[in-house]
Amino acid sequence: MSEEILINVTPQETRVAVVENGVLQEVHIERALARGIVGNIYQGRIVRILPGMQAAFVDIGSERAAFLHASDIRAGDAAANANAAPGAEVAPARRPGAAAAPIHELVQEGHEVVVQVLKDPLGTKGARLTTQITLPARYLVYLPHSKHIGISQRIGDDAERERLRALVKSAMVEGEDGGYILRTLAETATEEEIATDIRYLRRVWAVCRERVQTAAAGVLIHEDLPLALRAMRDLARGNVEKIRIDSRETFAKARDFAIEFIPEIADRIEYYPGERPILDLYSVEDEIQKALLGKVPLKSGGYLVIDQTEAMTTVDVNTGAYVGRHNLEETLFKTNLEAAQAIARQLRLRNLGGMIIIDFIDMADPEHKRQVLRALARALARDRTKVSITEMSPLGLVELTRKRTRESLEHILCQPCPVCQGRGMLKTPQTVCYEIFREILREARQFGAAEYLVLASPVVVDLLLDEEATSLMKLQEFIGRPIQLKVEPQYTQEQYDVVLM
Repeated sequence: MSEEILINVTPQETRVAVVENGVLQEVHIERALARGIVGNIYQGRIVRILPGMQAAFVDIGSERAAFLHASDIRAGDAAANANAAPGAEVAPARRPGAAAAPIHELVQEGHEVVVQVLKDPLGTKGARLTTQITLPARYLVYLPHSKHIGISQRIGDDAERERLRALVKSAMVEGEDGGYILRTLAETATEEEIATDIRYLRRVWAVCRERVQTAAAGVLIHEDLPLALRAMRDLARGNVEKIRIDSRETFAKARDFAIEFIPEIADRIEYYPGERPILDLYSVEDEIQKALLGKVPLKSGGYLVIDQTEAMTTVDVNTGAYVGRHNLEETLFKTNLEAAQAIARQLRLRNLGGMIIIDFIDMADPEHKRQVLRALARALARDRTKVSITEMSPLGLVELTRKRTRESLEHILCQPCPVCQGRGMLKTPQTVCYEIFREILREARQFGAAEYLVLASPVVVDLLLDEEATSLMKLQEFIGRPIQLKVEPQYTQEQYDVVLM
């Protein structure tokens, strides 16, 4: 599978597109005025403790206080040790799966604690924090407060896992604090590449430790790389053919970064000087626009309907115009197989996270259900974000969760419609007319106005003068007062005012 990474840089925003076999798979956007803070490390101050939620609010210098749950606090970060320097072992780590201690035993209001951002602020929620600091590099993730050496579950070969574990142990300095997790990209990494990552992470952590000694609450200790360089570190796999960048300055920075930390891809980085916008290649701009639509057509004639809500995302699979060639069961099976591939791509492209419910078309054959589920699992295996999937229910529903750390593509590029208030639907002109009638009756019973003036949109006034003219006349007779109509061109279809004259 061939892969290209396109990086578009302007003073206002940076956009990264991951293209596999000529098809857009992922889009990452970072804006100068709203840069993500995931991975940043801050000197925070506990401003409020919520025992009922096992959580605390932390001031990290942002507009909204961030959220720290007891399960994200290292065992040992007790209130008395809240100001301990990073890396200091104050208590043994909590056993995996063990219940967290009561929040008031872990932190106290007014104390300072070093925290890292797990999730950007999403909607009305503040950023989510952890005291379990991690620092990522190309092949390794450094765990300053742990002695553990872990390996990505996606590296399945036992011999390779043992080789990597031995490389890390041999590169570590005797008595060195901290542990490491080997990322999926570390598979087949050489001893020198592993050693380079370890040296880089040691330098970064040493700087963090120094800054913590003098930092005041709310001060940024460590900032993650900008998007263009994060793409080099996290997205550029061994099969990437080209990394094209349309900014000469960013190209120079990316080239220097790659030469120092990722030399194997340095010669694949290209400056793109073309007059045609870089994201017009492979129709990336068009695909981004399509990713904002709720309906996704399938090649067979079927389609997906994707509905993103605050609590979850639902995906409905429909056969549409596809009628098949042999029988109904085959038609449903083929549509579901195609949908499984399309759904996996849409989750990555739209960066949908949290709980996702997929409503496949009901199939009678159990083997067909198993094959569709396997096809979905295979397609999701290419996703860099952690995904957990359940079995298909008797109704054809599949539940899955996808780790959410940043806003979805829709939430970055769009806002709720001010006309429909985010419902996606408008009241019909007839509905608005009847609301106006009820409002006039309500006003007539409460106030003794000489006449009434209705201000409404053109389409509503037209309806009142045409189809609803008889109803309007009867209402005037009933209340014994005249009703005047006036068009307000700036009003939306649902807006109206009843003015007492």
